[in-house]
Amino acid sequence: MPVEVQVSVPVLTINQGMSFMVTNLQGGVDLGTDQGIYGRDTRFLSHYGIFANGVPWSLRTSNVTRYYAAAFYLANEEMLTEGGTIPAGTLGLTVNRSVIDGIHEDIDITNYGTTPARFMFEIAQRSDFADLFEVRTKAAVRRGHIITNWDEEGSILTTRYEHLDFERALRYEVVNSGSTPHYANGSITWDVTVDAGATWHTCGLYHLEYDGETHPADPSACHDRLVLTEPDRALRRWIARTPTLVSSNEDVSKLYRQSVEDLNALSLEQPSEGDEPAWLPLAGVPWFVTVFGRDTLITSLQTMPLHTGMAYGTLDVLAEYQATELDERRDAEPGKILHEIRYGELAHFKRIPHTPYYGTADATPLYLIVLHEAWKWTNDEQLLRRHLDTAERCLEWIDRYGDLDGDGFQEHQSRSGQGYENVGWKDGFDSVVYPDGRNVPQPKALVELQGYVFDAWMRMAEVYDALGNPSRASALRDRARALQAQFEARFWCEEIGSYAFVLDPQKERVPTVVSNAGHALWSGIASPEHAARVVQRLLEPDMLSGWGVRTLAASHPAFNPYAYQRGAVWPHDNGIIALGFRRYGYVEETGRVAREVLDAARSFSSYRLPELYAGINRAPHSFPVQYLGANVPQAWAAGTVFHLLQAMLGLRADAPNGRLLVAPHVPSWLGDVELRGMRIGNAQLDLRCWREHDEQHWDAHVRSGDIELVEAPWGPW
Repeated sequence: MPVEVQVSVPVLTINQGMSFMVTNLQGGVDLGTDQGIYGRDTRFLSHYGIFANGVPWSLRTSNVTRYYAAAFYLANEEMLTEGGTIPAGTLGLTVNRSVIDGIHEDIDITNYGTTPARFMFEIAQRSDFADLFEVRTKAAVRRGHIITNWDEEGSILTTRYEHLDFERALRYEVVNSGSTPHYANGSITWDVTVDAGATWHTCGLYHLEYDGETHPADPSACHDRLVLTEPDRALRRWIARTPTLVSSNEDVSKLYRQSVEDLNALSLEQPSEGDEPAWLPLAGVPWFVTVFGRDTLITSLQTMPLHTGMAYGTLDVLAEYQATELDERRDAEPGKILHEIRYGELAHFKRIPHTPYYGTADATPLYLIVLHEAWKWTNDEQLLRRHLDTAERCLEWIDRYGDLDGDGFQEHQSRSGQGYENVGWKDGFDSVVYPDGRNVPQPKALVELQGYVFDAWMRMAEVYDALGNPSRASALRDRARALQAQFEARFWCEEIGSYAFVLDPQKERVPTVVSNAGHALWSGIASPEHAARVVQRLLEPDMLSGWGVRTLAASHPAFNPYAYQRGAVWPHDNGIIALGFRRYGYVEETGRVAREVLDAARSFSSYRLPELYAGINRAPHSFPVQYLGANVPQAWAAGTVFHLLQAMLGLRADAPNGRLLVAPHVPSWLGDVELRGMRIGNAQLDLRCWREHDEQHWDAHVRSGDIELVEAPWGPW
């Protein structure tokens, strides 16, 4: 049996809503790092240290106990006091933290010695109120003024930042303390006396103030109290709506459970206009705790079999921010769906264009795809009618602004001086390259954009048929078929056995072998003959690493397994590729991709798939290497397992016609899988799929409602 290696970076992260805390393993926050307490794109705490008589405590163990809670167990080093020397390990320090808007921390010191211990307990704190963008780029600029005030009577340390009309404040309130706290020289101190066998306790509450509101810590959320906190209640509501997975493959079960919890951790409950509860997924911790058009939409697609409420929240919020006018600085055009919105100091003073920023070319067609898919899972015609105007504006944007030169293809070019060079999902500045490694300049027509628009047109044709507009439906199908024919003629590269990565400004094919070609299979734009070649090419050793499909072939001169999008493996990308393989009937190949990603997940701490990991070759006794700075948890990484399951089980919803289409092909390594409580339309059901030798079997039990399960093969449009 292989040895499991737990791969993680040496920090612990807890989060809830738009607040999160990143610490070292001792529970502290090191100066000069990206650790700290964050809320709404501002770092409120930039240094935290715990001492006893000026000596740091020694770590015993620490871990995240829930996505919003962490525990740290430490002991004292040998220290001199007025009463003599306290030997190392005499005192045990336990710190429990939970994020509930603000942060509640419990501090307990137990004396395991035979005599009383008296010493000075100290917590050192500093705040820089740096903008998240500046923390990430390690280029923080000093602005404004920071004022610190200690309220002796209330035991509250307030640190306030003011820069013109931009204000943030952190209040640290000491409650339930075993002795009186004092503040001086940047530290809160207590004169602590702990009898032999006794425990000293205090609570610290971090209240975050921004945008004229206080986001308080919950004073009742002490670790030793049986209090049901709001994150507890939210997680219960979330789990009650999600199917339970049962499988003899324990790795798949653990990954599924962790992913369900991570998606709850990254979601905000939203007001709902219908009966379906609405949730809005945020992109990831620590850098993307905000609304992202592309990430939010793809996460909504991944989770359709899990919880359609994510699609409802996503469609509502993105419709609210749909661009209505031209704004070159923000790359905004009428009908365009946003890329990213930010709330920190740089956004407040418009020093960055993320207010919101619209520099993404794929979110707009993806919006249409999500709208259609949500309807297929729910049969909610009111959802279609509520968002029909938004959808019409998306379609108009595709025609008017997506096709820059009127040649029928989707191109992108930033008009903003602060805009992104690449605005597909591979949005790194150096991610789109010629075969010799040079960057492809703008404007450029990405392969996946053509597939997304084709898919969006075909899906919206179904929507217009359902809404009684057959002429509009027919026109969209005709345009989609014309695009498909044009795509085959211009994008296919016989010399590489795959589709071109992109058409450059001269509309020349760029024959670079990349994972993006798998998205053309997912969308259904690829011809069956060329799809077979793409599958074969993506499974060659320079693309398939052993831990999943790489973003760029290892045979390419620009390949670097540690580069962001020039060789690393992205789980969500592999989930889309697996769906593409399955769509064209390549069931064994689908299972192979799924297994490699699931093997990687087993090696990461708590089965949490990171945003990406290195595209190094798998070898005996090796393990995947996490990309430095990857978001963990990250929404579309967590959602990958649902795409992989959907691909292996061949799940397609057709609630408007009262059907759930299935075509299970359970790989031998998986054996069996059951989804209990899956919802489609007005029905709730249990679906079990298993393999006996080389034979595939499935059965279903409809708990409530009306739904017909039909075994049907998958295929392109």
